[in-house]
Amino acid sequence: PTWASLLSFVFLLILVGMLEAMQISFYACAKMKKDERATSFFGKKTGELISKKNNLPAFMIGRQLMVVSCFFILARVTTLDVEVGRGENIFGVSDAFQSFLNLGLHAALLMTIMGAVVWKLAASAFPKVFFNAPFTYVLLWIGLCLEW
Repeated sequence: PTWASLLSFVFLLILVGMLEAMQISFYACAKMKKDERATSFFGKKTGELISKKNNLPAFMIGRQLMVVSCFFILARVTTLDVEVGRGENIFGVSDAFQSFLNLGLHAALLMTIMGAVVWKLAASAFPKVFFNAPFTYVLLWIGLCLEW
C-alpha cells in the first residue's frame, strides 16, 4: 500500500541520516574530554562503548553495511515504473519528463541530500546532541553486532 511505502521511506531516510550524523559526531566528540562530550546517561554509555579497543572502526564497517542496505531499499521504494505513452504520466507531465523520472535520478538526489548531507551538516554543528541521543547508542550496538 502507498502509506506503507511512504512510512518506510521516511523511516529509512531518518535511519540513514542518523547513521551519517553519528559518523561526524563520533569523530568530532573524539577530540573532546569525556566529561565534556557525555552529558547524559546514553552519552556516557556511548562514550564508554565507542572508546573500547577497536569499536570505532568496527562500528564504521557495520554503519556502512546499514547505510548501503537502507539505500538499496530506498531505491526500491522510490522507483517509478510508469509506462510512457499511455497517458498515465505522474502529475500529467510530458512523456520525455516521465522517462526522466523513471530513471530514478531525482530520487537518488533527494536521498543523498535529505538522507546524508543535511544530517552531516547538523551533526557537524551540534555533535554533542547526536552523541548523547538514546537512538545513537542503539544504532551503535546494531552496527557493532553487524561487524562482529
